Amino acid sequence: MNTPLFPRMHVSLYVSDIQKITQFYTSFFGQEPVKVKPNYAKYVLEQPSLIISFVENPERVQAHFGHMGFQVETKQELEQRLEVARAKGLVMKEEIGTACCYAVQDKFWVEDPDGVQWEVYYFHEDAEFNDPHYESADASACCMPPAQEQKPKVQLTDISIMTDFEGQACTPGSGCC
Repeated sequence: MNTPLFPRMHVSLYVSDIQKITQFYTSFFGQEPVKVKPNYAKYVLEQPSLIISFVENPERVQAHFGHMGFQVETKQELEQRLEVARAKGLVMKEEIGTACCYAVQDKFWVEDPDGVQWEVYYFHEDAEFNDPHYESADASACCMPPAQEQKPKVQLTDISIMTDFEGQACTPGSGCC
């Protein structure tokens, strides 16, 4: 018996200020919430299929849980979304050709008012290594840039020259992607 696919993902986050969060996500998602109640807002996205709700409860906001993200289908879509995010002043970091989570990706990052980080990325191909800058002591986790830290873009031109980094990536069970 085949198990049917889940039709949509749901995420609910505690937030410290529902007004600031709603302003940020309306800008980031490019649409208004479908439901707004006292201390609550919900967005329903068709592509990707996601329901995300926010509950104002400052005492339950938790930092450093990881990050969330969206994979786009084409490099052109990533460039379009990056252009829009730049125009809205949302972009905190851009990475081109970075090897994160054992995949070569182009991506950009935004951060909501409570510090929740989102990556928007285009997947190029699998890799056998992680970019060494994710291994530095100041990085809290692979695939999640330290808040407020700007690092240079990484441009990979030939994957075969990067094999020297094998063995330097996160170890299994380390909490890395």
